[in-house]
Amino acid sequence: MTRTAPSLDLLDLRGRRALVTGGSDGIGRRIATRLAAAGAEVLLPVRSAGKGAAARDGILTEHPGAQVELGALDLASLASVRALTTRLLEDGQGIDLLVLNAGVMTPPERRTTADGFELQLGTNHLGHVALVAGLLPLLRERRARIVTQVSVAARSGSVHWEDLQSARSYDAGRAYASSKIALGLFATELQRRSDDAGWGLTSVLSHPGVAATNLLAAHPEYGRGETSLSRRLIGALSSRGILLGTAESAALPALLAATDPSPVEGMMYGPGGLGHLGGAPTRHALYRPLRSTADASRIWDLSLELTGAPLR
Repeated sequence: MTRTAPSLDLLDLRGRRALVTGGSDGIGRRIATRLAAAGAEVLLPVRSAGKGAAARDGILTEHPGAQVELGALDLASLASVRALTTRLLEDGQGIDLLVLNAGVMTPPERRTTADGFELQLGTNHLGHVALVAGLLPLLRERRARIVTQVSVAARSGSVHWEDLQSARSYDAGRAYASSKIALGLFATELQRRSDDAGWGLTSVLSHPGVAATNLLAAHPEYGRGETSLSRRLIGALSSRGILLGTAESAALPALLAATDPSPVEGMMYGPGGLGHLGGAPTRHALYRPLRSTADASRIWDLSLELTGAPLR
């Protein structure tokens, strides 16, 4: 039996400006491609200039009329985040859509960012917090939508408040889940703070399910010398259409989150198949660890303290 690939028709996005982190590869590149194809002006801030150029050229080959701009961003460096946000503020162009998609996943040994944070916490969560804070004037100007990519790993567990930096004990999977729960809680709090302060923002959450991407591929810079067994298994199941998604289908929940005309509070976007692992994009209830308003307020305050971000 031939599997029918999930699909999603996007609205006309001409006149909109979108910024996508992690857009040089995998799911992020597919998100950026679809937004550009729908007419959005897409900004891709990337860590690797070579991969960014390849992504831009690939998008323009597929869609010759697309508008794609590259920028420099390393979410594992707060200085890099500040450099990007300063440049964009000086340019003065508002942002309609911000997709927080970039991330690192389960380095086998504990590593740290340029600022001394555990790598997954610093990259997946704190770098994005600093980015939102720095771009807030441009986001408020266009009453922007912020799409925050979390993970199926956020469906259980909690933020590791007692050892947030995994300094006492490092478990790669637990640290990854903690970073994604922290980011999701921050996103829910962003909506509440925007409502209270009149910022006009819409903050929504999405997750891609499980698909064969480069998150679990070899990354010598993170201490993973070869593609993990998990990645090989995911690739085998995905290619056979068994339970899991593809990079193309995994991009659809974030695209739906970005363009849904009527997002519903307390919901998130993910694949609609068994266990939210694959399938067509849909809304479903927030994972339980993302529902606590007390935890969301706590991670908000702690994140601003750690990053020095003036998001108030």
